[in-house]
Amino acid sequence: MTETQFWTFFFIILTFGIYIVIAWRSRVKETKEFYVASQGVPTLANGAAIAADWMSAASFIGMAGLIAFLGSDGSVYLMGWTGGYVLLALLLAPYLRKWGKFTVPEFVGERYSESVRIVAAVAAIVVSFTYVVGQMAGGGIVFSRFLGLSIEWGVVLVAVVIFFYAVLGGMKGITYTQVAQYTVLIIAYLIPAFAVAYQTTGIPVPQISYGQILTELDSLSVEFGLNEFTEAFSGRAGGQIDVFLVTLSLMLGTAGLPHVIVRFYTTKTVRGARYSGFWALFFIALLYLTAPAVGAFTKLNLLQGVQGQGPDSLPDWINTWAPTGLVTVNEDVETIGTVSNIATSGADLIVNNDILVLASPEIGGLPAPIVGLMAAGGMAAAMSTAAGLLLVISSAASHDLYFRVFKKTGASEKEQMMVGRIAMGLAILFAIWAGINPPAFVAQVVAFAFGLAAASFFPILILGIFWKKANGPGAAAGMLTGLAFTATYMIYTLEVFGTGANDHILNVSPEGIGAIGAAVNLTVMIVVSKLTAPPSEHVQEMVEEIRYPQTRKAPVRS
Repeated sequence: MTETQFWTFFFIILTFGIYIVIAWRSRVKETKEFYVASQGVPTLANGAAIAADWMSAASFIGMAGLIAFLGSDGSVYLMGWTGGYVLLALLLAPYLRKWGKFTVPEFVGERYSESVRIVAAVAAIVVSFTYVVGQMAGGGIVFSRFLGLSIEWGVVLVAVVIFFYAVLGGMKGITYTQVAQYTVLIIAYLIPAFAVAYQTTGIPVPQISYGQILTELDSLSVEFGLNEFTEAFSGRAGGQIDVFLVTLSLMLGTAGLPHVIVRFYTTKTVRGARYSGFWALFFIALLYLTAPAVGAFTKLNLLQGVQGQGPDSLPDWINTWAPTGLVTVNEDVETIGTVSNIATSGADLIVNNDILVLASPEIGGLPAPIVGLMAAGGMAAAMSTAAGLLLVISSAASHDLYFRVFKKTGASEKEQMMVGRIAMGLAILFAIWAGINPPAFVAQVVAFAFGLAAASFFPILILGIFWKKANGPGAAAGMLTGLAFTATYMIYTLEVFGTGANDHILNVSPEGIGAIGAAVNLTVMIVVSKLTAPPSEHVQEMVEEIRYPQTRKAPVRS
């Protein structure tokens, strides 16, 4: 066993042990505990849990890697995800918490109709399942590199641990496990970032010091056949328009993600939901303000390490990552002259975006304990989000479909818990299969989930709160149209379900199509609502009332 493997085993076993102990102590027997942690989570803890739920493998593993190769265009992920979170915290979360339900489809059902609730439940499963694929793939990458397992067995091991603490504790167990996971992931992300910054520039604050290396990084990037790191609108084939659409899609998708919204249901009060949003934004910012620096330093160290080297004299980290299949070297060249991410063939050195953050301590020459800590952080990020997503899938399948469609008579707490846990188990099995065969990079897969959420949930939630005349037929038509439009375009432009990839229409990428899908949903919903009967007076009164403080009851206006 190598020193790196020893420290990786140490941190993985330590952190997994903490998660399992928390899960065992948080095990639940009632549906309210299982779905919303009895709405008793303290504000600070909920903020940390939201941040962990939010900062998935895409944020921890994939985002800085995409920034490294996309350059300034990688900022779409920073702007889209953080901007969307602000939309969610200000425009949706407090009102949904005041409505006081267990799930997003449950709000949709009461606000619109039971038939729309079914559509929303199916959409929640589709969005969450797409998202969870990226988390499982990210976990598999960590185990493959650092513990010598195949990616397939890595995905299985991740799923087993998540199943244990998610099934035992439901939302309660997941919440307090996520607090621990946030602590692990943020420490694991910041320590290597500060160490590499100090090693490279002498200033241990990456957000400040990485500006010193940009000129050299631009020059090296061009030398290796890449775009300048700081050049705007060069990292995406669609240019400025696609950058705008991807950013907007990520923003709207963020505000419509069921697994993030449901976290605001767990607070004690509406005020607690607002303050949870503040703390979550603070915790998220610690990582998101560091990611551009991590991408820049890692890319600089990568290019400097292979500059002028041949296939037989490359840095050790390339040899250690090569067995995973995520780094490929052209053995037929004397000197590495071109470098690319895995999406571009023909280069002398091809590096998968998803390994750059995990490999950054090795690329920067940091000691083995920091490498092992980074692996534990990557696992924490993947598992924290995956658990929340699986709970959404479970609640949608059991609470919103099974007990509303297939078994409408009363069910005991024991029966509801059993069905919820079975649904989660089935979801994990599907997630294992998809995580072993992901359609794209971790961050890209997650971006697809955001696009689907933007095209399905955001319009019906925002209109459901702020336009009392929005009705059931309009919501159902809008969701189905937006979701079908967006999913069809993604399948058309990607190699999924056995289909070949086709060219982008008008240079719109599959990551950006969700913004157009949201516009389609919004338009269809407004038109159909105008052409059909308005909601009942009772529903319109509830819509008016949730927009005011508890002490004031708003009158119904015509």
